[in-house]
Amino acid sequence: MKLYETLAEDIAQSIRTGVMKLGDKLPSVRETSISRSVSPSTVFEAYYLLEARGLIRSKERSGYYVIAGAKKLPPEPERVSSPASSSTEVDVSRLVFDILEASKMRDVAPFGSAFPSPLLFPFDKLASSMNASMRVMDPWSTVDDLTPGSIHLRRQIALRYLVSGMHVHTDDIIITSGALDALNLCLLAVTRPGDAVIIESPSFYGALQALERLGLKAIEVPTHPREGVDLNALAQAIEQHQPKACWLMTNFQNPLGSQMSDEKKRALVELITRYELPLIEDDVYAELYFGERRPLPAKAFDSKGLVMHCSSFSKSLAPGFRVGWAIPGRFTSAVARHKLTTTLSASVPAQEALADYLAKGQFDRHLRQLRHVLSVQQSAVIEAIARYFPAETKATRPGGGYFSWVELPAHVDALEVHRRALSLGISVAPGPMFSAQRHFKNCLRINYGHRFDARMDAALQTLGKLVISLM
Repeated sequence: MKLYETLAEDIAQSIRTGVMKLGDKLPSVRETSISRSVSPSTVFEAYYLLEARGLIRSKERSGYYVIAGAKKLPPEPERVSSPASSSTEVDVSRLVFDILEASKMRDVAPFGSAFPSPLLFPFDKLASSMNASMRVMDPWSTVDDLTPGSIHLRRQIALRYLVSGMHVHTDDIIITSGALDALNLCLLAVTRPGDAVIIESPSFYGALQALERLGLKAIEVPTHPREGVDLNALAQAIEQHQPKACWLMTNFQNPLGSQMSDEKKRALVELITRYELPLIEDDVYAELYFGERRPLPAKAFDSKGLVMHCSSFSKSLAPGFRVGWAIPGRFTSAVARHKLTTTLSASVPAQEALADYLAKGQFDRHLRQLRHVLSVQQSAVIEAIARYFPAETKATRPGGGYFSWVELPAHVDALEVHRRALSLGISVAPGPMFSAQRHFKNCLRINYGHRFDARMDAALQTLGKLVISLM
């Protein structure tokens, strides 16, 4: 974060917690400049940002005053989802494509985007690593290890798991063209057309599209907006439908932001082990945690090789490089064969560049900054939702990632919100795109991974008025 953004967040936190109360006068620009050892222009920028967020106001020849009290945030959704207990043919691609295409324009406020702002990533340092790795790259490396991927990168990934308390051998890792490629390869390895696969409800639309493309049926299982999939419902679905796999996100699930506890992950692995059921674990957001340590994946509790763990650098470091990986356990050979006959290899220069960047020890410094920015932006967006949306609105406050699941009043049509908001230059992701059964008609996924400024605040104010008009 820039100095003025850090200063603004410190003051905003004081207002949120009631340390500074409605009507209090802020220290003068000069006083704050001296006490914080920053320039007066930095203080002005911070105060301007707080004004844009509706927290303070300038009074001519008098100074700046707090105009908002301690924040009353919207409640979080509490209801576990209740999908029909049947397997469903999946048909969401056209809906998802139309919505995502409409959200790609740069002049649109990107609350419906699937990605954080590209301005949050160290492309200059990645370019340096690309140059450095290309100068020393053995030409034979462009054909060696194509299927498993760069040995240098696999070593660096294994080291990161070791630091987290997991032992992963380099031979356990297969580098892929992004996480979605890894997830699709795992799905190919354990299913055939017509098979059923368990997913969460709501679920990542990429999972729904993958099932649709491969001719698989979806079994949607109830999921809690904070605690993740309901294990009792999962056990019942396994007994009733005898699926060939399940595809779950255990950390900061997209779109809910839910996170399973370590105890629940352990119980999940015990459950799938009892039924010999492969678990495809989508863990792309784990590095974006706001707490003290990276949450463990379900893979950490797997001793039988049934968890097919997948992740990537796309959400945490290098969007556009399309480098991910799978740790498929007992299915490693099958995944490797499918990769050989489909994508063959991820970009070798991109792999070597990432290996160089990780070896230099810069990743964790970048991640600390990225997590802080996302945490601050989450607070700003949730506060704006509290200011502008109907009182009945509920919103999740995940402990990581960059999505909040917003539950609107019962009779508001999220697809209509999407259509009207887009005409006003605002994109949102409506709930039905996250369900094979087109549920969640009054829900939105809101992306807080883009810089929150006066324009984004105004966009949420407009969105709130739109929602109220549709009640």
